[in-house]
Amino acid sequence: MELMPGRCVDLVFADPPYRLSGGGLTNRGGRLVCVDKGDWDRSGGLKKDHEFNLRWLRAARRILKPGGSLWVSGTHHIIFSLGFALQQLRFRLINQITWYKPNAAPNLLHTAFTHAHETLLWAAKGPGHRFNYELLNGHNPTRQLSSVWSIRTVPPEERRHGYHPTQKPLRLLRRIILACTSEGDLVFDPFTGSGTTAVAAKELNRTFVGAELEREYAGLAERRIRAAERGWALRRVSGHG
Repeated sequence: MELMPGRCVDLVFADPPYRLSGGGLTNRGGRLVCVDKGDWDRSGGLKKDHEFNLRWLRAARRILKPGGSLWVSGTHHIIFSLGFALQQLRFRLINQITWYKPNAAPNLLHTAFTHAHETLLWAAKGPGHRFNYELLNGHNPTRQLSSVWSIRTVPPEERRHGYHPTQKPLRLLRRIILACTSEGDLVFDPFTGSGTTAVAAKELNRTFVGAELEREYAGLAERRIRAAERGWALRRVSGHG
């Protein structure tokens, strides 16, 4: 983000490390497996984790346009730090979205309720944020989209180019991008991961810039983007898009 000029981005979507990798267990395909995702997801302690969130959010604020939006996802492990950091940096919090996963994996250890949701925070740099209300809700006031979104986890066809442990479904990113941007706008993802934000942005005719430290995941994102571009090219040639 340091290489980018200030006030150039219309939307930042961020899926930062949740700091889950502490040697615990999780459910994958009905089997108990180690929850650890890599060194990038390990906690450095409450103080260091919060300082990290402040650093990247401060950098994101600098590159956002005055009316730009920022979306960030998390679980209870980091979402309270993220919310506090947004307040410290004088972001304006617009919505707290509950992403409910109707097909969430069961809790095999029977030590807690099933983890069936993640939280998304929508914040703006200042007044005048874009919200494409009618595009998402239509003209019927009784059918407003609420702050609880029921969206299934990543379908198998979206993983055919490789595996990322925290991949988000395209349907989730499409909704966010449609809500806050127009065609041609610039979308930035500082934790690009598997490239879901990039694919969704390009599908919707937005410009995309992203960053990813892990070479393996940068390669996965590149494969997904290239495959999506080939698909769009074929549809244009065949007259279906």
